[in-house]
Amino acid sequence: MLNNVILSGRICSEIELKTTANNVSVCSFRIAVNRRFKNAEGNYDADFINCVAWRQTAEFVSKYFRKASSICIVGSLQTRNWTDQQGN
Repeated sequence: MLNNVILSGRICSEIELKTTANNVSVCSFRIAVNRRFKNAEGNYDADFINCVAWRQTAEFVSKYFRKASSICIVGSLQTRNWTDQQGN
C-alpha cells in the first residue's frame, strides 16, 4: 500500500514544541493550502490541514518556521477519531 502526500501552504499559527512523557519532541500546527482552481467569485478557496511533526523534524520545524511561513510537507495522511465529554 502507498500512503504519501505532498502539501504546500502557509502556517496558520505559531508552532509550539512539546515533549512527551518519554522525552520525544512533537509539534502540531495547521497549514492553509490553496485549491488549484478559482471559485465562482474568482477567488481561490483554501483547505486547512492539521499537521504533526515528531522528533528531529519537530525540532527543525519549531526552530526555522513561524506563523505565515511558506512550508512544503512530505508525509503520510492519517485520520483520528475522538469522543468528547458528551459522548459524541
